[in-house]
Amino acid sequence: MTESYDVVIVGAGFAGLTAARELSRRGYSVLQLEARDRMGGRTWTDERFGRQLEMGGTWVHWLQPHTWSEITRYDLAVVASPTAQQVRWIAGGQVRVESPADFRARITPGHNALLRDALKWFPRPYEPLSNPDLGEIDGQCILDRFGQLDLADEDRELQIGIWAEHFSAPPELCALTQALRWCAAASGDWQLMDDSTSTYRIATGTRSLAEGIHADSTADLRLGQVVRRISQDAAGAVVVTADSRTYAARQVIVTVPVNALAGIDFEPALPPLIGAAVAERLASRGLKTWIKVRGEVEPFTAYAPASNGLTWLRSEFPATGPDGDTIFVAFGPDAAVLDPNDLAGVTNAVHRWRDDLEILEVTGHHWVADEFSRETWPMLQPGQLTSYLAALQAGHGLVRFAGSDYATAWAGFIDGAIESGLRTAATVHRTFQSITR
Repeated sequence: MTESYDVVIVGAGFAGLTAARELSRRGYSVLQLEARDRMGGRTWTDERFGRQLEMGGTWVHWLQPHTWSEITRYDLAVVASPTAQQVRWIAGGQVRVESPADFRARITPGHNALLRDALKWFPRPYEPLSNPDLGEIDGQCILDRFGQLDLADEDRELQIGIWAEHFSAPPELCALTQALRWCAAASGDWQLMDDSTSTYRIATGTRSLAEGIHADSTADLRLGQVVRRISQDAAGAVVVTADSRTYAARQVIVTVPVNALAGIDFEPALPPLIGAAVAERLASRGLKTWIKVRGEVEPFTAYAPASNGLTWLRSEFPATGPDGDTIFVAFGPDAAVLDPNDLAGVTNAVHRWRDDLEILEVTGHHWVADEFSRETWPMLQPGQLTSYLAALQAGHGLVRFAGSDYATAWAGFIDGAIESGLRTAATVHRTFQSITR
């Protein structure tokens, strides 16, 4: 038996939850199918190490307008991550130690040089393709740009490692335009960009924001429903799950990440440009891991070259009580090189910064191996912005795509997912209005 709805939404991450809320509150019948046994997508607040840890997306900021609006709507609080007392970084195989102020002064010239033209290329961040000359630089990766800058070898190595972490990808896959888009979204100020991307988290976890949005929706959310096929013709669209359930819809919104779209059979096939994006894959292929260290450790931040298994590490939860342990969070550019749950491998990477730390446990989620994501946060390879974004946002007939992968500004963040969900819901509503006139 086929159930019929105005809209079927595939996925219950922030884009899907937002679109479901907006459309159901407008009176449309909405079915939401989520493959996992939880909401949130690539955000996931889970109980580990006796704490609520964010296994995926974490940081939010008032410069991210859509996220902050939702935080305000649901009366949520944010807390700051601990302030580092020192910075440790590796270059030329040597560990250097500096104060946070000295480290910021060190990276300022390189960051300024890399990002100085952000507003030239992206004068209106929410119209990322508005500059007709964007193709002149979209083929460049950050290695190309750093090769043009007059930096000392150790500073260039440091900068490349920083951006490999930002991209969750090896540096040769990191599009210069993606770095510029991030900075443009923060009004062209790289220090604001840094503050916006790794300083504040929701006190009650990203789960609380997802639950708030869902509670305002009347959509029918069904978990554990894996969508395998979406077909469409003049009569409408049909969505088929792995257990052969079928659902008819006037419109379908797919919030699956680009790298995971290959898991759905589309009939007719995806347009050539969208198919090419799926085949090429986005840059993201890194890892996030949580690390429990014995005892109390003074807060510090650490950076390493892209060749290290981990390129960034920071104290995130201080030790509590006399026998407490310190919790660190760390990122690396390639999950094929280091598994986030590999205690020995993670310990080896951490010991390159400090071999006096006793690593007790590590935990993470292998997002790249997860069939429903196949990536961490979405980041673009050189050429993908001008080649694919417009086609991905245009959709495929009755099928629309929404998610941080398809966002205009703040792509790669919760804000991008919410923005995309809002935009896509508005497009679907406008389509329905035009049909009924």
